Amino acid sequence: MSVTTVLFDLDGTLLPMDQDVYVQDYLRRIATKLAPQGYDPKELIGLIWRGTEAMVKNTGAKTNEEVFWEYAVSQWGEKILQDKPFFDEFYETEFDRIKAVCGFQPAAAEVVHGLKQNGFRVVLATNPIFPSRATRWRIQWAGLQPEDFELYTVYENSHHCKPNLDYYREILQKLQVRPEECLMVGNDVAEDMVAAQLGMQVFLLTDCMINSTNEDISQYPHGGFEELKQYIARL
Repeated sequence: MSVTTVLFDLDGTLLPMDQDVYVQDYLRRIATKLAPQGYDPKELIGLIWRGTEAMVKNTGAKTNEEVFWEYAVSQWGEKILQDKPFFDEFYETEFDRIKAVCGFQPAAAEVVHGLKQNGFRVVLATNPIFPSRATRWRIQWAGLQPEDFELYTVYENSHHCKPNLDYYREILQKLQVRPEECLMVGNDVAEDMVAAQLGMQVFLLTDCMINSTNEDISQYPHGGFEELKQYIARL
């Protein structure tokens, strides 16, 4: 079955970055933003990590957003819900500054636009642990626009996280496509290449590769953007 739909990861794929540097800058900024509201920076960062773990373990009955905030309330009570506008304000205004620690790869937009021009459906399959506003910023940092994608996954519209196969199944269900029609492009061996288990084709982008388990990557088509372009040309 020929490929009709291409899924792209964002962080480290379309948007070059050192993930550790990016996460540290993000956590530092959000903790600084919320400190005047009475949140100890270390405690808030710990809460965000644990809330993220709760989203990763989401079994699908609720959205990731619901899971995160229910966990937050269980730890800090209703006050944190009352202060949610301060979190929203951070994502609206200050999150954009994190762009400074990310790179830029012109080939990312070139590949996405080329696929669309050739009739492919294009999806942003980024791990949905962030609000939509944060994801829209990151899409723009990569030289793209949210409307370039038929679907982009965020914590408001997703019920699972990578590497759970149900995350990919939810995308397939929304698009009404079979896994054999899809190509997943990503930089994280554990989180992105797992899509192959459903029958998707995969391509491992190695520019900012994450391979935490030291898996043998020779089993996957892989390389930089030039190799990706060559791979896509053969679809």
